[in-house]
Amino acid sequence: MAHTLIGTVTSDSRDKTITVSIVSRETHPLYRKQYTKTRKYTAHDEKNQAHKGDRVEIAACRPISATKAYTLVKVIEKARGTVELKEDVVELAQEKKVGADEIARAKRAEEAAKAEEAAKGEEK
Repeated sequence: MAHTLIGTVTSDSRDKTITVSIVSRETHPLYRKQYTKTRKYTAHDEKNQAHKGDRVEIAACRPISATKAYTLVKVIEKARGTVELKEDVVELAQEKKVGADEIARAKRAEEAAKAEEAAKGEEK
């Protein structure tokens, strides 16, 4: 039985190769403080079926390359998706050379101001 690990895919950009991060909580032997330890493993994905964010199981095997000594056994859980910015926010960020989060904040502030004005108009 091969040594198996369960982790999250952090990169799938290389062909037939995935990078899997495994996070564990450990306790310091002297100070008894808990800390997280992240280990990264490079694994062989023959069919390119795992993608970034997926929870996977990998198993030890003979070395396939200088860095790959694990193979993908199965995809346990697919990623639920990523957060995408609206196109207009991205375009504005590129035009103004500022971060998209700053533009999104400004848009929310504008919408809040409009909502307050509308609420004041209804009160009168």
